[in-house]
Amino acid sequence: MSAGHGHVDTQNKKIALLVALLAALLAISEMAGKSSQTHGLSDHIDASNLWSFFQAKTIRQTTMRTAAEGAEAQFKDNPAAMPPALKTQAEQWRRTAQRYESEPETNEGRKELMARAKAKEEHRDRSLAAYHMFEYASGCFQLAIVLAGAAALTAVAWLTFVSFGLGALGIGFTLLGFLAPGLLHI
Repeated sequence: MSAGHGHVDTQNKKIALLVALLAALLAISEMAGKSSQTHGLSDHIDASNLWSFFQAKTIRQTTMRTAAEGAEAQFKDNPAAMPPALKTQAEQWRRTAQRYESEPETNEGRKELMARAKAKEEHRDRSLAAYHMFEYASGCFQLAIVLAGAAALTAVAWLTFVSFGLGALGIGFTLLGFLAPGLLHI
């Protein structure tokens, strides 16, 4: 075995370790990306459901107010002629409409539903931003693996350095995905 050949074997072993490390990081970024995507889709569904519930409450509230106003409008010229039972019912409709606006005890009033839906949207947006960071990271790791393999086959040193650089960029995107997904908007 010549001295030059031993250097190539040592270099290839280092590149093989680099490829193994990049593949492990790729697996982590892929799993985190899928998890973030799943959470984002789930939060999107939850937000849509909450907004639908909000709209249903709005329709019910409008129906109650309209019923009360309609009953009272029949007797607007002579309010004293309004039957007591109808007056009681109109008051009940107004109380129900007001209750639909805010129900802190059930967390299902329009006000509470809006806050819950907006919170789900924020969580969805964060999850989807993380997903995109993990996707960029995965792309960097994949390219780094390809270039490291090419460096091992060709013994072109600069391919190894570019592979290292892409791996470092992939690590950066992965960290952003975990720690600050909304920091970059690419």
